Amino acid sequence: MVLTQSLLGISGYGMLSLVMSFQWILILIAIAGLPPAIAKYVSEYLAKDDTYMVKQIIKSSFKIMVSMSIIFTVVFFLLAKPLANYFHGGPELVILFQAVSFIAPFSVILGLFRGVFQGYQRMTDIMITRIVEQVFMIGMAVVFILAGFYVLGAVLGTLVGFAIASLSAILIFKFYLWDGLKDAKIPEIPINESKLIKKLLIFSSPIIVTGLAELTLFQAGNFVIPLDLSFAQLGYYNIASPIARLPLVISTSVAMALLPAASEALALKGNNLVKKYVIYSYRYLLIVLLPICALVIILGKPIMLLLFSRAPLAYSNSGTAMSILVIGMAFFSIYGISASVLQAAGKPYPAMYFLAIGTVTNLALTILLVPIYGLNGAAIATMIASFMVMILTTVTTMRVTKTKLPYFNLFKVTIASFILGLGLLLMPKTILGLIISLIILPFVYLILLGLTKALEMRDLIIINQIGHRLGPLSNFITRFTGFLERFIVKKT
Repeated sequence: MVLTQSLLGISGYGMLSLVMSFQWILILIAIAGLPPAIAKYVSEYLAKDDTYMVKQIIKSSFKIMVSMSIIFTVVFFLLAKPLANYFHGGPELVILFQAVSFIAPFSVILGLFRGVFQGYQRMTDIMITRIVEQVFMIGMAVVFILAGFYVLGAVLGTLVGFAIASLSAILIFKFYLWDGLKDAKIPEIPINESKLIKKLLIFSSPIIVTGLAELTLFQAGNFVIPLDLSFAQLGYYNIASPIARLPLVISTSVAMALLPAASEALALKGNNLVKKYVIYSYRYLLIVLLPICALVIILGKPIMLLLFSRAPLAYSNSGTAMSILVIGMAFFSIYGISASVLQAAGKPYPAMYFLAIGTVTNLALTILLVPIYGLNGAAIATMIASFMVMILTTVTTMRVTKTKLPYFNLFKVTIASFILGLGLLLMPKTILGLIISLIILPFVYLILLGLTKALEMRDLIIINQIGHRLGPLSNFITRFTGFLERFIVKKT
């Protein structure tokens, strides 16, 4: 992201952002949401030691995904010129869309085998393919761009990255897994492959709908901004957008930890335990989320200067949009936790429906507001849609789990974060000010949480556990948590 922007300039980066938005939509449709389905059924049949069905799942999934990739490669290739004309692009944009269409077959192969590896719980193999993909994608993109291919070079680099990563996935499968499948015993009763394909598609349908809705929610600005503004303005928007998504990294981590724990608790009929998981998840999300949002909003200028030094006008063009998007992404982070709880409870559809409603709302508002407010209009649309999705999903989650959040404690967390934000306003808006803030922020924030009586003894135990992994700093962390204990309200 940072490297391509510095190599392509702001207009080229904007054009690439538009093309990449369509690339991810094409990939998502081509793989048909099947990798999670493959992982689920491969793991189930492995547990039953039914290697024939494992082999059949892989074969049937491959047929679906290859068919989808061929169809949509051809369709997208033919749509390249109309799309380029729609976005006021010339022959260069046509070629970019055409090049993107050839990524689909390689993404299908990669998605198929990553689903298989996940089913076998070979997470290292997935990591290897991701490393190969990123190394060759970035490396070849730089080579092609420097060779004079400009934006096309970045797309070609992505194509090469997917191709080589696909090859690595095939080789891993062949050398480590195929021997255990190739001689699988055929059952006496033939497998009805059409029913198996239907089963896979039924499982994957909500996944692809949710994936497309989420992708469109984030990318709505990319589809509308070029129509009313310019590729340069789109480039500035795509400098602000990735920085604003930092809160999503946190919610994703919390959601990944919450889902299996909540699922297990529900399976054991541990309703009180589920409520505790839900409360802790929302609480710790807010504890970490709010100061990060304050940091990004208040010190957005040095963050942009640090990451995008080749775009010195980025903050003046998209700083306000970034601040609005950070709030929107915070709302969406809370939605992510709520959706995970509903999924664990076996009720994934409400979150999917709410997300679809939010996506349509976001797209409509973006079309309405961008001509009036420019980049800020796109950010406002995303913020409003994310807030709506968050409220609908969270209210449903509270009802399904019969959970009541500790609102007074969350209010105290919010007060501590607000005071921290006031303190950040006093920091110089420079890279040095940013670095100093990052160093002292955790300690100042924990003291503020203590002063507002928002801390609990459980929090200090977690901090100590983290501190024990920090080597030379562990003694300091232990003494610091000892200091914080005086702020804990003792329960009688």
